[in-house]
Amino acid sequence: MTIELPSYLARIDYRSAPCPDVATLRGLLRAHALAVPFENLDVQLGRPVTTNVAQAYEKIVGRRRGGWCYEQNGLFGWALAEIGFDVTRVAAAVMRAERGEVSEANHLALLVRAPGSDDTWLADVGFGGSLLEPIRLEECEHLHDPFRLGLRRLDHGHWQFWENAGDGEFSYDFRPEPANEDALARKCEVLQTDPESSFVQNLVVQSRTPKRHSTLRGRASGATTRTLQSPDQLLQTLAGLFGLDVPEIAACWPKVLARHRQLFGED
Repeated sequence: MTIELPSYLARIDYRSAPCPDVATLRGLLRAHALAVPFENLDVQLGRPVTTNVAQAYEKIVGRRRGGWCYEQNGLFGWALAEIGFDVTRVAAAVMRAERGEVSEANHLALLVRAPGSDDTWLADVGFGGSLLEPIRLEECEHLHDPFRLGLRRLDHGHWQFWENAGDGEFSYDFRPEPANEDALARKCEVLQTDPESSFVQNLVVQSRTPKRHSTLRGRASGATTRTLQSPDQLLQTLAGLFGLDVPEIAACWPKVLARHRQLFGED
């Protein structure tokens, strides 16, 4: 499949003429966040996921799927570069203080500059959908309803992005420098093959509206506060709430049930 910017813009329903300025960056990030769900269904199905942008394009644009950080931020970064932005792919570490070195490169984020500007922006569409617009690389706090989020400066050249929707803080740390692409590729492989990986253990789908964030984790749909009872309900929820048509995921229902039983001790 040929990678084409107009097709990507149509996928996220961005209708303005893009140019490399901050207003366009804001509009593109918001459009992508509202159009493309975070999801790990391919990991659950045992299908390889890579950091290759062409594969992410075929999946997200060609098949109207979602993806995780390596796919979504990979594709978003490509689109921004095509428009004329200066894009730096950054290797981040989710919950580094708790998880230590094992977390290195387990998230891909983007730092973006418009031509002729000294401002650097964190533009991340792959962290589950908290950001609705880019935030300047400076110590800050913002409300992207229902999230409070922001940036902190840490020791040794690190920054921390944090978010909190009222149920505790979730974060990642990063240095504002180009990622080691080999490290990103290795971690992408580990996260989809290691039995201890949360992405292997749990089916996860998340989506955004301007004021709401919806999550499906296994059988538990946070958006409707209900526990799914059948593979048909799973497919209906994926289609109705997240816009995903992946009928083959029904084959993973026994695994979803087993994980629910392991976590909650109930059928």
